Amino acid sequence: MDAEGLSARRRLFGYEQREFVMIRCILVAVALLLATEAQAISRFSSNRMSCASVQQRIVGEGAAIVSYTSRRGNPLYDRFVRNAQFCQVGEVTDYAYITAADTKSCPVLRCEEFESQFDSR
Repeated sequence: MDAEGLSARRRLFGYEQREFVMIRCILVAVALLLATEAQAISRFSSNRMSCASVQQRIVGEGAAIVSYTSRRGNPLYDRFVRNAQFCQVGEVTDYAYITAADTKSCPVLRCEEFESQFDSR
């Protein structure tokens, strides 16, 4: 191979390599953003908040991890959401009832796996 052909080949691979590195950097940046977003979920306790305040905070933030006391007095926590957009693929929302400062039965939405009634398993 002559010098001109070798130079053209190196340039071609150099551009491909730069593009590959750029794409890789972009993918890493996107992954980091998604990981940061997942870690940024709010955590709070419903025990000292009114039911309306708990619901309002979940709606305002989209999703939150809420600690609360069970009816038997045990500390519990779960992830509650504004709507199904905050659930994983294959999950739907269903009402859960948690304790708040002003009620023992505050309705909030939680993601649960979708189970078909017609599944023949």
